[in-house]
Amino acid sequence: MTGRLIRALLRGLSLRRVVMMAALVATWCVLWGDISAANVLSGALLAVVLTSPGLGGALSGSIRPVPLILLAWIVLVDLVKSTVEVAMEILTPGDRSSESIVAVTVPPEARRHMLFFTAAITLTPGTVVVDVDVDAGTLYVHLLHDTNAAANQAHVRRLAELTCAAFPVAADGPSDLFDTAGEPT
Repeated sequence: MTGRLIRALLRGLSLRRVVMMAALVATWCVLWGDISAANVLSGALLAVVLTSPGLGGALSGSIRPVPLILLAWIVLVDLVKSTVEVAMEILTPGDRSSESIVAVTVPPEARRHMLFFTAAITLTPGTVVVDVDVDAGTLYVHLLHDTNAAANQAHVRRLAELTCAAFPVAADGPSDLFDTAGEPT
């Protein structure tokens, strides 16, 4: 009985699922604030359930390491630059901020990954996604320091492109929320 269960679990493992399960277990341990056997086992159980086939289309497709590394690098650089800018804003007298809310429309294929790159944007200090219109594929991003709206829009589009390149969706996977004309299916 146990052998059948293990074979069934191994049959459904793809690189994408393994990476997602590892990320879920790590997140679970971070949320509990401790890496213990109980947290790892309960996180693994939760990861197996959440990544089970039939619970969503997040597992169809593959992972491309080069775009993923580039995406991680850009997010890391954004994180460091934004942290320095916000720290300088706090430490210097007066208000140097030039706040704005910028609307950015992403291509239809990026809508499937909107949660991922929205979280990456919001992770950086001084930047937050305040609204998302999934139907139109538009993000509304609040920027503490907006010196060039066009460059900021291009940067968000670049994050969306890299996310799509890092996590391509399999052609036989579940259909997207939108067809190629942008109409809900």
